[in-house]
Amino acid sequence: MKNVTENGIALSLAGRTALITGGSRGIGAATVRMFCQAGANVFFNYRSAEAQARQLMTECGGEAICRAACQELASPSDGSALVRAAVEAFGRLDCLVVNHGVWPPHDIPIDSMSDAQWRSTLGINLDSTFGLLRAAVSQMKQQDLRDRVRGHIVLVASTAAQRGEAFHTDYAASKGALVSMTKSLSSELATDGIYCNCVAPGWVDTEMSSAALSHPETSKKVLATIPLGRPARVEEIAGPILFLCTPLAGFISGEIFNVNGGAVLVG
Repeated sequence: MKNVTENGIALSLAGRTALITGGSRGIGAATVRMFCQAGANVFFNYRSAEAQARQLMTECGGEAICRAACQELASPSDGSALVRAAVEAFGRLDCLVVNHGVWPPHDIPIDSMSDAQWRSTLGINLDSTFGLLRAAVSQMKQQDLRDRVRGHIVLVASTAAQRGEAFHTDYAASKGALVSMTKSLSSELATDGIYCNCVAPGWVDTEMSSAALSHPETSKKVLATIPLGRPARVEEIAGPILFLCTPLAGFISGEIFNVNGGAVLVG
């Protein structure tokens, strides 16, 4: 595959290996495609979408370039296991993109939210991320510097991390934690040659948001908060993720990259 280019400048990840979580659908699948197009070897996980995962692997060039594993991500040990599998597959880890997550679709007031929902959301969105980060950083620290870089980490948060989201306190809390982790890890790891940044999408046209965006009243309310007047396409989130893992972002660390059509500005 040819590298993704813009005005003749290659966004190349040739010779790099990336682990992208939640890679079978939506933002994750778009990111897998784009990283493969940029020359990276890509390992991704899926939970239940086996058919989509296998189709994506074939589309991206097969197992020599792109591999997938059925791996639940709900605990620290799950995250650690996925990093081990990626390193076993390709020998090293240069980029970690933490994209997986759950957004419980029903509005739940905090005084009605169950322990089970809270623990499930935090387990998937945060606990497994801790395991991924711990294992990935350990691996990256063992690797030689390449152009003064040992690794890139991109955490995918949300505008809810910064604005909050009524009736979705569990989701907003988990994504807010990713923003804080980005800043903490940047300060901790920059001297090791490990960059950590965050991409914070607003509304994106994916399966996860389809119920809300297809509902006439809900969609009208959502679009009214977005100055550009539409949700993002998945490629418009994958692009900034890719950019943050390339040499063109070589002086960027600890940033929260808002990709939301201007929505935070009106919040």
